[in-house]
Amino acid sequence: MATWLKVDEASRRLAVAGVESSHLDAQLLMAEAADVTREAVVTGSIDLSPTILKKFDAMVARREKREPVAYIVGHREFYSLDFEVTPAVLIPRPETEFVVTAALECIAEKANARVLDIGTGSGAIAIAIAVNAPSARITTVDISADAIAVALRNVWRHGVDDRVTIRRGDCFHMLDGGAELGTFDAIVSNPPYLHEAEIAALEPEVHRFEPRIALNGGATGLDILQRITIDAPAHLETGGELIMEMGMGHAGDVVGHLTRAGLKVVDVINDLAGQMRVARAIVRPKSEWKK
Repeated sequence: MATWLKVDEASRRLAVAGVESSHLDAQLLMAEAADVTREAVVTGSIDLSPTILKKFDAMVARREKREPVAYIVGHREFYSLDFEVTPAVLIPRPETEFVVTAALECIAEKANARVLDIGTGSGAIAIAIAVNAPSARITTVDISADAIAVALRNVWRHGVDDRVTIRRGDCFHMLDGGAELGTFDAIVSNPPYLHEAEIAALEPEVHRFEPRIALNGGATGLDILQRITIDAPAHLETGGELIMEMGMGHAGDVVGHLTRAGLKVVDVINDLAGQMRVARAIVRPKSEWKK
């Protein structure tokens, strides 16, 4: 059977299952099954052996159940880098790249900058910073031992194990028996910022498969974000920044939390959809605090 016929057949199956990107997903799964580029699939320049077809059909069956493509193929591109992903970690999103860009801007003029990444998951943010800022040293924290295992493999994969340290902890509280955290030139985070009702209403790919601990931000979606905000000033160097991703409609509340914690918002960055997505804040002098 010609490649395009097999891809079209899979695309129809996925469309029936409610997958909106059915044709693209079929192409990506075929590329993974055949270990070729998507371009090779599009041009049909591959030989479909029985082994490839069997692997492809198994992948399509998983996608029909709405399992994310990233978990099926086991990796995802982020900031032009390829990362291993498993169901133990949140799948990196394009909007989170704005966190990396802001962090790189923050530390651009700082030699041997120290960065803290809270809730590292796959390690995508920390590793993207490390790759693009060769003198920076990054400490990452995650509460999940399974996520830490994935992050460690990604650190080794990208050859930044000499500059990225992975710790187990709950925000700023260390759980691995090691030293407490010091101070940093930048603190970055993509914290959980959804609440239960929001999670339940999301597409099956998210609410059925992605780790709840990486999604659930408590009753209002702001619990983890607020905890980070309260403790961040004690861990920021003079001129350092807290850079956090936030959910849709949260900007006003986030700015309020940052201000009450003694931080000054210097920028709110919109994502490609025009949503306020990333807040940047610095520690304010005490003279500016409201009495």
